[in-house]
Amino acid sequence: MEFITQPWPWYVSGTLIGMVIPALLLSGNKAFGISSTLRHICAICIPANIAFFKHDWKSQTWNLFFAIGIILGGFIAVHFLGGQHPVAINPQTTTILKQQGVKDFNGLLPKDIFSFQQLLSLRGFIFIVVGGFLVGFGTRYAGGCTSGHSIMGIASLQWPSLAATCCFMAGGILTTWFILPYLLKL
Repeated sequence: MEFITQPWPWYVSGTLIGMVIPALLLSGNKAFGISSTLRHICAICIPANIAFFKHDWKSQTWNLFFAIGIILGGFIAVHFLGGQHPVAINPQTTTILKQQGVKDFNGLLPKDIFSFQQLLSLRGFIFIVVGGFLVGFGTRYAGGCTSGHSIMGIASLQWPSLAATCCFMAGGILTTWFILPYLLKL
């Protein structure tokens, strides 16, 4: 049990994630991606006359179970297998963020930015609500999320996925270095 509660190196978890792609392709040419799950849920729950939600969601129920498994796995990992290991953050990153006013690093996300109390502040609203909207818009505009394009799309040699992944990375780097410092000062 001690083995499973220890932090795993990137090459073990990366290899396991990478092995999902051939398994999906061999089990019926299924595409990996999480953003389509929201579309399936909306198609199930909102039987309106909206063209985007009119599709055969029943053929994609495996994707819903996959997403539920991710949520359940995350819950089990945090509450039962988490161990007492702090999240490994590069010391330089921690120093830079502390200089910008972020001090609480207990957990996966800094609570001075991502908490219900911060949601009522301008900074929290921008990070959580506006950021969430931009992620959703970008996912729809790019035709898929980072996991779909970067893992599945590149593995199946799709040029649009390579272009989307390059844009995701460039956007993340530009945001981190040029926009985030201003947002942290709010």
